[in-house]
Amino acid sequence: MRDFVHDRKKNLDLVLCTPSGAMDESAFTLADMIADYEIELSSEEENQLSELPNLRRVRVGSVLMALEAKACMTAHQRALPRLYDELNSSHLTVHGASDQAIAAGFVMVNISRRYLSPDLNKRNRAIDPAWSTHDQPRDAQLAVDKVRQLPRRSRTGDTGYDALAIVVIDCANDGSPVRLLTTPPAPQQGDIYHYDSMIDRLAHIYATRFRDL
Repeated sequence: MRDFVHDRKKNLDLVLCTPSGAMDESAFTLADMIADYEIELSSEEENQLSELPNLRRVRVGSVLMALEAKACMTAHQRALPRLYDELNSSHLTVHGASDQAIAAGFVMVNISRRYLSPDLNKRNRAIDPAWSTHDQPRDAQLAVDKVRQLPRRSRTGDTGYDALAIVVIDCANDGSPVRLLTTPPAPQQGDIYHYDSMIDRLAHIYATRFRDL
């Protein structure tokens, strides 16, 4: 999408919008994406997907809601300045396109004590892996605290995210199961950064701000 105020272009992970131009009925859909990425859904999840509108990939007309998703998996402290800057520029771009648009952020933080970095393991991963080690939970806490510094807004006209979520996972990236952390430093139920709080907030803002659509 493009920021109208500063004419800067930014790729975001998900944009809900009105289409620019005629709708292409053969365009890639959300359901197509599930199959394309080989995402496994339960029967309940498949039923929920079937009840959603038939969302298609289109050229962006008017932005309604835009989501930026980031992950901090390794080298936490070194990654923090870039993580913050990329997230901060996203809500500025969204609201530069339309102040009425909803800017949402989603950040995933890794709390694993060791991690197989794709950059460091382009060769000999199976026989001679190069492990990245972390001081946990300190490193994860630093990342969570940095994300909490991002500006947030409760009304149009202000600067910041309309909704923002942080999740903490334990992922070694070695083929072992990935675990979702529910204890601190992960946001707790009721925290404004909890995933459920983000979804509830987005649903409420969308229903009130775009109730005539």
